[in-house]
Amino acid sequence: MSESAPTELAFRIVVAADIQRVWRELTKTGEAQGAVFNAWLHARGGVVPGAAMQMRTGSGKHTLVIGEVLECEPPHRFVHTHRFTQYDDPVCQVSYELKEVPGGVQVTLRVSGAAAGSKTAKDMASGGTMIVNALKAICESGRPPLGTRLMYSVFEHLEFVLPARTKSEHWPL
Repeated sequence: MSESAPTELAFRIVVAADIQRVWRELTKTGEAQGAVFNAWLHARGGVVPGAAMQMRTGSGKHTLVIGEVLECEPPHRFVHTHRFTQYDDPVCQVSYELKEVPGGVQVTLRVSGAAAGSKTAKDMASGGTMIVNALKAICESGRPPLGTRLMYSVFEHLEFVLPARTKSEHWPL
């Protein structure tokens, strides 16, 4: 782990949609979150502060992210801890802030406290842009961009190559 300050990232976009539509897309359970790598959000007891949460593959066989809901203030703020199960990196924090603005909703995705130079920081630096862009496309058109849909199809067919340590049996909720 690096001795330098933790990574702080922010991604911002304006989505031409109703704030409830954007909020639902970020916090829905029971179906794939197209904006977040098509993972399924599972939260013990619901998406409420203190709930243990996970992001799993569609099959449920692999758990990609574990965390805890820290704040949930519909439809404006959702904050949770975040740790990729495939890495030994320390936990960081992810927040989504929604603000109504002329023309739609300003969405700010923040990643705080990722260890500088860590695999988590690198993945979040590239993934954050994809998440906000996919969120915009889904909320405005009903589906992620074509390139993102193709990537999700590949993910689904190559789930078997995920590291054994990501198997959900290792991460009970």
